Amino acid sequence: MSLDLRASYAPLLALAGVVGLLGGFLGAPPAWLLVWVGLLLPLLALVARWSPARAGVGAAVPGVAAVALWPVPLMWGAASWLEVCGAVAFWAVPALGALAAGGHLRRQASRMRQAVRDGRRDQQLELARDLHDFVAHDVSAIVVQAQAARFVADKDPEQAVRALERIEAAGLGALASMDRTVHALREAAGARSASVPGTSELPGLVERFEGGVLDADPAAVRELSREADTTAYRVAVEALTNVRRHAPGAAVVRVRLHRAAEGIELSVANSAPARGAGGLLGLGLRRRSGTGLAGLRGRVEAAGGTLRAGASADGGWRVCAVFPAQGRTLG
Repeated sequence: MSLDLRASYAPLLALAGVVGLLGGFLGAPPAWLLVWVGLLLPLLALVARWSPARAGVGAAVPGVAAVALWPVPLMWGAASWLEVCGAVAFWAVPALGALAAGGHLRRQASRMRQAVRDGRRDQQLELARDLHDFVAHDVSAIVVQAQAARFVADKDPEQAVRALERIEAAGLGALASMDRTVHALREAAGARSASVPGTSELPGLVERFEGGVLDADPAAVRELSREADTTAYRVAVEALTNVRRHAPGAAVVRVRLHRAAEGIELSVANSAPARGAGGLLGLGLRRRSGTGLAGLRGRVEAAGGTLRAGASADGGWRVCAVFPAQGRTLG
């Protein structure tokens, strides 16, 4: 509906209300007054629905008065004050009802707009988390490999070349993650319509991680819901990123996705770091930036699962997320 047309409702109602009042008290025919009342009622609803609050209130006063007072001149001198007041109250009901109907539609539209704004804000926050969780993993890999290449460049050029190759792969992965995020921002239907990484990308993720070993049961993967699938991938990304930050000397990092008694379990466990290579700092409890494992706990629970993280028996660290298989809920 045109904004210009909406802006004309309030002055049109005010003018129609004044004309109706004057017509009634100047002796207009009752049939004409009834037709005029029939025109005022939808105008009252339109003003309550579309007009600005201040202009709407100013226009509604003469409109309601014209509808409620139209029988007064006809009853003047022939009826008691009680009867006149009863007639005014009777005709005020449809006028106030028209205002209430328009106001209800106005509130519904306002709630819908607020829901859209809330949805967009949630999508923006989710995209920000995606950008951190997916890109930070590859960027931390670039930093670690660059540091390693700097130390071995003079003594072992071949190792430096392999480190540069891993830096290139991590950089391409970061670019791909950013491309997905930008594409999601540009999608008219919102971020949910864009492709979101899931456990199908775990092989590539683990392959880029030095010392990473993947054990994934395809049957277990198929039993994950879409939400659980993307959340499981996010948990793996965050856990591997934290291993790089806090346990760079770990020789082996095992990523396992399999069926368990509780449901479908994703675990990321690293061995104890080599002596002098740096130790664990309590992954998910102390973190430098981003959402971390503590932030992932709410996501995992929202997907119906549970998240645990703690030291393992061999001195390493283990992160474990358990999701319900499709059609089941965790007890």
